[in-house]
Amino acid sequence: MGAWLTRHLQTLVGSLGRLSQQPVSNLLTILVIGIALALPACLQVLVANARSVTGDLSNAVDISVYLKRTVSEQQAREVADRIRQRRDIAKVDLITSAAALKEFREFSGFGAALDALADNPLPHTLVVRPGAGDLTPAHLESVGADLKALPEVELVQLDTAWVQRLEAILDAVRRGIVVAAVLLAIGVMVIVGNTIRLDIQNRRDEIEVTKLVGGSDAFVRRPFLYSGVWYGLGGSLVALGIVAVTVLVLSGPVQRITGLYGSDFRLTGLSFETTLWLIGAGVALGWVGSFIAASRHLRAIEPK
Repeated sequence: MGAWLTRHLQTLVGSLGRLSQQPVSNLLTILVIGIALALPACLQVLVANARSVTGDLSNAVDISVYLKRTVSEQQAREVADRIRQRRDIAKVDLITSAAALKEFREFSGFGAALDALADNPLPHTLVVRPGAGDLTPAHLESVGADLKALPEVELVQLDTAWVQRLEAILDAVRRGIVVAAVLLAIGVMVIVGNTIRLDIQNRRDEIEVTKLVGGSDAFVRRPFLYSGVWYGLGGSLVALGIVAVTVLVLSGPVQRITGLYGSDFRLTGLSFETTLWLIGAGVALGWVGSFIAASRHLRAIEPK
């Protein structure tokens, strides 16, 4: 076992040394692989942050609960206290009819007309903020129906259209990521396979001599497999760098946009788990691409 591991380690290091003999061409290959891997990774970061900001901007799905005009201020406070006891409610604010009328008088421009009213036509209002744990349209509709069933409630206003649109967009993007990832994975294997094919053709004489002295196809194929692993690993690291730079460039504008909604959301990059998946996928694609190309073309090379 020790000898087997030693031979594989020697081949691993030797394949890296052989790649370093042609730094420019191999670097270009790694860059192409990195760009191909970075595209779905960037889309994944976009979807993950979009889902995160949906929960962070929970104030955008506040539910306005208008109480009946016969409900007193004390009763309105009791209703607010009952709603606060729900585990799926994060916050409840009471806007009294007097406070609502005062704000409307200041900002509507109809102050003189309002003075002619015999009484205050505005009801007490509760602004209910659901918990950030579940902001799906179905859950919000369920909360709205429960609030509507309260005897003191006259009207419940809930705008979930934007949530439904966002969910539909994210679902379409997720499906697009899967399709793009599959196509780009095939592209990575083709790139690696074509590079390995050219390397095999350049080393044809060496391969013939190795087979002539008894080298098996598996022995001859081994350095090409490790070359594919290095291509995949290098491409994965390039992809991680591209994602990091993209997040860095977009962080400022995104933070300014979310700040307009009263949120302290910050754009985040790939998680540790996703990073490991990206590196593993790059190495696996490099190995598979090199295995297919090497197995196919080495069979055609036999000593004469």
